[in-house]
Amino acid sequence: GITMVYEFTRYLAAKKTVDDRALNKDVWRQFQRLLPDRPDILEIGAGIGTMVERLVQEGMVRNGRYTALDNQPANIAAARSHLNKLPPELSLTLETGDVFDFAAREQGKRSWDLLIAHAFLDLLDIPTALPILLSLLKPGGLCYFTLNFDGVTSLEPAIEPVLDALIERLYHQTMDERVVNGRSSGDSHTGRHLFTQLRQNNIDILAAGSSDWVVFAGKEGYPADEAYFLHFILHFIDQALQG
Repeated sequence: GITMVYEFTRYLAAKKTVDDRALNKDVWRQFQRLLPDRPDILEIGAGIGTMVERLVQEGMVRNGRYTALDNQPANIAAARSHLNKLPPELSLTLETGDVFDFAAREQGKRSWDLLIAHAFLDLLDIPTALPILLSLLKPGGLCYFTLNFDGVTSLEPAIEPVLDALIERLYHQTMDERVVNGRSSGDSHTGRHLFTQLRQNNIDILAAGSSDWVVFAGKEGYPADEAYFLHFILHFIDQALQG
């Protein structure tokens, strides 16, 4: 047998090709049109920096300032080591820290043109978190909130349909019941609930659309490192359902 080593930084790297396909192209094009020149960007839950890398590779961000925040030192260390092909006109700040501590520290001192949360908002309690996050935006600022989980995990083919459905239901329940640092953290239907929450915070929704992770093996097997990505998702489910 093979012993899998579960490294979160490798999972985030493996996820990049999956995310590239999943990101909604209509929303992405609208985002591209609205992105100002020399933007001051804040990304929360930035992981190993795959979003800034993507924005640079696509020629969308060539200059300005980019602050990438993540609460895992290993993620920020990985970002620091592999983000070495950025344009010299782009100033990148990588910071380890809790998003709420960061917001409390910067409140009234700094604000940003663009706030990015990529595959991250479903880890927060949106009703309490959103007003805090939005307070970091300049008036008229933009949000790009992508890949928000919305209650569907499909593992095909079903092996034991009744058991598979139970596993999926319990897995989603762990998201709804998650508590981090004493606060409720997560919602298995963040995707749909975000609409109302944004409107209640006076945010105009300029574009929206689905973003599905679809991973499958073709003739040559799984592309890139996506087999590892799948192993890690199953590991996530396994860890979440211990007991």
